[in-house]
Amino acid sequence: MSTESSSPMQTEYTNKRDALWANVVSPAGYILAVSYPVLALSTGARSIYQLFFKTGVDNYLPVYLSALAAMLYLTATLGFAYRRRWTWWLSVAALGFETFMTLLIGVWSFVDPALIGRTVWRHFGEDYGYFPLFQPLFGLVWLFWPLTVAAYGIRKPPAHHAETRTT
Repeated sequence: MSTESSSPMQTEYTNKRDALWANVVSPAGYILAVSYPVLALSTGARSIYQLFFKTGVDNYLPVYLSALAAMLYLTATLGFAYRRRWTWWLSVAALGFETFMTLLIGVWSFVDPALIGRTVWRHFGEDYGYFPLFQPLFGLVWLFWPLTVAAYGIRKPPAHHAETRTT
């Protein structure tokens, strides 16, 4: 009986780039593909409740901003869930706009809190654990990661240096 055990889950990768993609970069995309719909559901449900069921709503700007955020979250999810060139571009645009809006509304909510109200981007996403602030940044880093860009067919994978050099 052999004392060595080999797990069927262990995989030999031909290079470090493939191992990094399989073990770190690709799973991060799947985490984003799950977390973004959750955020879309929470912000969308909040805006639907405020728009249709909550009485006494005088300021609809926060409601519309939260609904816009939910749409952006769903749009960005396409790029995390479907690895196609057009979804990469769509997600980059959605996350770039989301980052801009989070920063703009985040600052504006300190300047004029009555106008901004309780939107998802208020105080840089304070009501949502600051996810609206750091999640799009994390998503953009992931989308622009060289291995991700190559996986989407935007650019060819980076060339590796030869192991041996000639002198």
